[in-house]
Formats: sequence, C-alpha cells, structure tokens
Amino acid sequence: MVSIQRSYYHFVKKELDYLRSCDLYRRLNIDNCVQGSARIRHNRQDNILNFCSNDYLGISTQKQVVQTTKKSLRQISPCSSRLITGNTPELERLEDMLAVHRKTQTALVFPTGYMANIGTITALSGKNCVIFSDALNHSSIIDGCRLSDAEIRIFKHNDVHDLEQKIERVRGAARKMVITEGVFSMDGDFANLKIICDICQSHDALLIVDDAHGDFIFRGIKDRSFSGVPSYFGVNSKVDFHISSLSKALGCFGGYVATSRRMRELLINRSRQFIYTSSIPSHLCVSAMTAMKIAQRGYLQNKLFKNIEFFGRELCKMGLVGDQPRTHIIPILIGSEKNAVRFSRLLLRKGILIQPIRFPTVKKGCSRIRISVSALHTQSNILNAVDAIRYAAARLKLI
Repeated sequence: MVSIQRSYYHFVKKELDYLRSCDLYRRLNIDNCVQGSARIRHNRQDNILNFCSNDYLGISTQKQVVQTTKKSLRQISPCSSRLITGNTPELERLEDMLAVHRKTQTALVFPTGYMANIGTITALSGKNCVIFSDALNHSSIIDGCRLSDAEIRIFKHNDVHDLEQKIERVRGAARKMVITEGVFSMDGDFANLKIICDICQSHDALLIVDDAHGDFIFRGIKDRSFSGVPSYFGVNSKVDFHISSLSKALGCFGGYVATSRRMRELLINRSRQFIYTSSIPSHLCVSAMTAMKIAQRGYLQNKLFKNIEFFGRELCKMGLVGDQPRTHIIPILIGSEKNAVRFSRLLLRKGILIQPIRFPTVKKGCSRIRISVSALHTQSNILNAVDAIRYAAARLKLI
C-alpha cells in the first residue's frame, strides 16, 4: 500500500514539475468585485481593472438584480434533482422566458452551460451517429463528443467546404450532427452559420449551436430581445438546439437549451447531466429573469459596441490585431507560453488584469492574451489598458 502511494506522489510531482517547466502551471487567485465597476481586488492588489471577465454587459453587480435576488431568497438550495422535488415554479417561468427569447417552442435549464453541452450531445448521439465538430469548439463540446459513443469527425475551423466534404463521405449513418459555437470563445470570430445551416438541411443533419458568448449581445434586424448569433444571421429557425449560458452576458448562473417540445422531453428522460444533479436554486432563477429584462432594453449593448470599436481601433494602430474586431472577445496572439505569461504579468504591474490563455485551451505555441470588453469599461479604463498593452508589447518586442 505504501509503495502504491509513493508511486502516485512521484507521478503527481513529475506532472507538476513538467507543467512548471512548460509555463503551463496554473494557480488560483482570489478576486473580489467592486459593485458597478470594472475594478476588482485581485489577490492583495486593490483597484485592478478587469479585462478578462465574461460579464460582458456588466449586469452581475447591478443593484436591481442583487436586491431582487435577496428578496427572493427563501431557501439556499432545493437539495434535489428536478425529477424528484427540485422543479420549482421559478424554473418553469425562467424556461418560458428563455423560449420566447430564443424564439423556440421551449427551453430546459441546466446547472451550467458546460453540463448543457455534455447533456445534450450525449442524449442525442450514440453508436449509430456521426458528429461533425468544429476544430476550435469549446472543451465542453469536446468532452460531450468523447462521452457520446458516436463517431467524431473534426472539420477545419469555420471551413464550410471541409465540413461539406466530410458529411458527403458518410454513408449509412442513421444520424448526423453538426456542432459549432456562435462566437468562438478564444478567437472572437463568428461561425459561418448561414452556409452551415444550408449544409445541415441538404444533408439531413441536426445542428447544435453553442451561443454562450453571443447570447444577449447580438440580435437580428427585427429582433428586440438580443437573442444571439443565429438571429443575427437570420437563421434562428434553422438551428435545432440553441445552447447557451446564463453566466456570461446575462451575468447570472446556469446554462440552458432552447429547442422543440419533443426534444426537451428526450433530454429530460435521457440526459444524465440533467437527471442526476440538483437543480439550480429559485433565487438564481429570479436573478436571471431580472437580468433578462435589463438586457432587453439595449442600452448596455450600445455601450459595449462603442467600447469594442474604440478599443479595437487603438489595438489596430499598434498592429496587435489585423482587422477591426467585430465582437467583444479580442485575442492578441503571442505564440509562446512563456511570453504570454510574461505579457500578463507586465500588464498586472500597470493595474490591468488580462489572463494568458495557454494549452490545452489553445494549441501549443498559439498562446494569447484574451481581452474581454465589457459595457462596464469607461473610455478612461480602456485608455489605461491600451497604455499597459503598449508597454508590455514593447518590452516583449512585439511592436
């Protein structure tokens, strides 16, 4: 028994030493928000400007949401799965609102967006299924595919020609499934949804879109509810499963799937990630419903897009991004893991928090600084960040 324990201690030490040697070691920080501000306390440093939060509209600390949530707090947790005693009226009302929001028949809330992806993919697939997944899809999609028992075929990132060729080569599969993100979380680019929808329709393939980073931010021409990237491209009705998060632009907690009533029934009965976990508490449902009403007004999105334009223009001047960014996720490609870590540390010296993104989140040698723009940021905040980025880039001889 002692020898087994020693062998595992040796294994763990070796793994940690390897991660440190490759600049891939990570540690937990302690962060405290400042209500109504983009500033946080990071570890022991006060007054740090946060440019790596997913709180894109700045709703998570809004007084109206916080106060409404406090008033609704009657129970910390339902302490049960939804199929036992955890299905509350607040959950049902939230799902009704989400279905209207995404223009689908119904919706189903999961504890997290991660579980929504895994739970949907595994419930729909199986041995007689082929999944076509974008090469840059989120790890929750990758993990769902791995657990699915389906045959997995990866198509080149956003390459619709490669996708179509791979689908055309499949013969005899009972079911085909295409999975993509709406806005890709590490590159900030849009999926080519119009053509992907056409390919799925012509080849009888189910389409799943993970719109966690586009939901509540983008909308179609006639869409007042900011229902995400599918509406932005005018293909909302052609998407079979809209998967999203409540913890990004909405600033709350949880994930959800918007789809048809029959598909929802299947998930309730087949999705292990839905069946075998506790439901989210009612007060978090109230948070999300309150936040949705704020997000639908549109003024926060207007501010966000002004910030994106301003920040992007300054980064283009420095030559750190090629084109004017179209979304709130702006990566500055660094390359080496060591330099990405150094870049982030140099920024922190100037009071700017932007974490380095490294393997396995991105490929080795493709490390980057991932800027998340928020409606909370002021023009002064952005100018401070631009100065810090210029300083760090010059120190690393990137400009």
